Amino acid sequence: MDVLFNSINVRDLLSSHDLDESSPLSAPDLRLLIDRLQFQSLQIKSKVQAYLLSHHADFSELFSRCSESASRCEQISDSVSNLLALISDHPIDAEIRVAVSEIEKTMKELKAKRELLDLVKVIVELSERLKSVQEDLKNGRLISAAEAVRDLKKAVGTVAEEREPVVYGLLRKEWAECFEEIQGMLVKFMENAVRFEREPNKVRVKLRLSVDGTHEIELRTILEAMDVVGILDYGLAKVADLMVKHVIAPAVNCGSPISFTEELIQDSDQMTEMILKTVSCEPKLEKDDAEIIYSRIIMIIKFFYKSICFQNGSWMRCFGRLTWPRIAEIIISNFLSKVVPDDASKLADFQKIIKCTSEFEIVLKEMMFISASDNKDERLSNFAENVEVHFASRKKTEILAKARNFLLQCDFAVPQEYTRTSPKLKYGGENSSDHVVDLLFLSERCVVSEAASQLMALVHRTLQDVCLSSVKVALEFYHATRDAILLYEAVIPVKLERQLNGINQVAVLIHNDCLYLSQEILGLAFEYRSEFPSAIREHAVFLDMAPRFHLMAEQVLQRQIQLVIFNLKEAIDGADGFQNTHQIQKFESAKFSIDQVVFILEKVHIIWEPVLPPSTYKRSMSMVLESVFSRMTKDILLLDDLAAEETLQLQRLIHLMLESLSSLLESLIVVDQKGTSQEGFGHPLDDLIPSLRKTRKVADLLDMPLKSITTAWESGELISCGFTLSEMEDFIKAIFADSPLRKECLWRIESANF
Repeated sequence: MDVLFNSINVRDLLSSHDLDESSPLSAPDLRLLIDRLQFQSLQIKSKVQAYLLSHHADFSELFSRCSESASRCEQISDSVSNLLALISDHPIDAEIRVAVSEIEKTMKELKAKRELLDLVKVIVELSERLKSVQEDLKNGRLISAAEAVRDLKKAVGTVAEEREPVVYGLLRKEWAECFEEIQGMLVKFMENAVRFEREPNKVRVKLRLSVDGTHEIELRTILEAMDVVGILDYGLAKVADLMVKHVIAPAVNCGSPISFTEELIQDSDQMTEMILKTVSCEPKLEKDDAEIIYSRIIMIIKFFYKSICFQNGSWMRCFGRLTWPRIAEIIISNFLSKVVPDDASKLADFQKIIKCTSEFEIVLKEMMFISASDNKDERLSNFAENVEVHFASRKKTEILAKARNFLLQCDFAVPQEYTRTSPKLKYGGENSSDHVVDLLFLSERCVVSEAASQLMALVHRTLQDVCLSSVKVALEFYHATRDAILLYEAVIPVKLERQLNGINQVAVLIHNDCLYLSQEILGLAFEYRSEFPSAIREHAVFLDMAPRFHLMAEQVLQRQIQLVIFNLKEAIDGADGFQNTHQIQKFESAKFSIDQVVFILEKVHIIWEPVLPPSTYKRSMSMVLESVFSRMTKDILLLDDLAAEETLQLQRLIHLMLESLSSLLESLIVVDQKGTSQEGFGHPLDDLIPSLRKTRKVADLLDMPLKSITTAWESGELISCGFTLSEMEDFIKAIFADSPLRKECLWRIESANF
């Protein structure tokens, strides 16, 4: 059939092959060509027929398949047509959707049941494993039981989760019971394995034991089981506590002449017990015999390293974590702290103890009793190497204890010689008493308590030591001085609270103490700062404390002044505003009130003047007198409709009070140390007590003619005494009856221009 697929070259059918392609064919050539084409066509037809006949079966099969495919297409077309007709008549899509939903639901239920079945299998497996734990415990297979408890903990968890199956809670509860059971059993084994016998003093460790009829178990197995379960700390806690209490503590006691020996007990070539005995054999130790104390402790720890921890590093580290902090604390408190030098010159002798302490901790690290990498476990070395700090700390404690004793033991009683006015104190004479001190920045002297004097002496001695000490010691001493001073602020107001709420010399003495301390504090930096070690020179500050004590002094003084003023106010209230003094009963009542005022002021004068600094006394007493005179003047000027006799009685009362207070008023004149009066010009008391001049003028006005009063107002004299226009108008209306002259005088007073 290749001829069917190849082109026929017409020129090949001609006889001549040298014809030009562009020349036309002749008639004979054309006829020849037609004949040959017909012949060629017949050959092709015969070949095609032969090919079809040879492949008749193949073509028959091909045509049958085509016929079948065509018939199937017609069937499919008919089915689709029927389906479309069915769908158009009945909505089957809803039924299909329901069927699909049911299939999905069924598949989900099937999946859930499979998961539930898997969960049931897990629960059954866990339950069987929990039961196997109890069986292992009964048969003495502690390691197997411990491993099962450990693995089951991961499976059931220890904390309930949200929406978990209830059965998990039951399994968790059952696991907790198994855990408590194995924990209780292991702890009971440990309690029976390690015995601390007081009489005689020995520690007995059983290497093989049984409890409540269980199989004989080795102590090593018990420890391995505790380690697997994760309760090694809990299981060894009681042993560690008893070891520290009954073995370590006596070993560290410097006064106990004891040593330790080991004893081994064997049965059938197997070691069954190890015993550590306490033997009394050594003479009483010296306080600094560190080698013997450390050797005792090393022997004890080695015994437990071999008998209980079986030279297992992790077990020994666990045992060390339980015991080392307490052991170190006992050694520090019962030994190292007691051999800290009392004097800086003995610090060099302490180096031997530092060396022994370092070697002791190296041995403990080799046994893995303490960590080789964590410096926090080097508690003893850190303490010993910081001996300067401990020395300073001890000194600081002693300083604060002394300061506290000064404050608590002092009765704050004023010496007998200062219960009355002391010329030596007042005028700056020489006085050898420790109670009289100079105020550095006030150029005055005052009486202070013995506590304040001793406290500042202690502060000065301590600061002198600061100048001669190393930086660490100096810093501790510096803080000690600050704390000692602040103790006064903390202790005294609480100790003497009752006295501070009354009028007495104790309160005045506290004021002087605070004033003295504030002055001394200001001078400390100037006196010692330049000699302090350079490292603390910039940090040593005292100035911040001075205002606190100055404020405390002022508060104490103001409380005293207010108490006095309150008592004076109550006394003056008894005069009932000085009304109707022309009546004998009213006059006597007013006179009694004035006598009370004078008595109170004299009492305050006796309490204050001998003790307070002169300037403070002057200021305080002036405030008190000002309150008295201003109150009396105010009450008299508020009176209305005064009779002539009444004015004379009021004048008499004023003169009586001024006469009674004359000595007190004279005490306010400031006198310098040489005794030279500094009274100044005019009436200095009028400047200290502005109401005094006004009171005197009221006494003059009570018997002064109206015109004279008017003239005094116009001259400005009454203005300078502190009178106001309204006061003068009310005063004139109260004394003088209404008349043309009074109206004229009132008009002149109102018209006066100042």
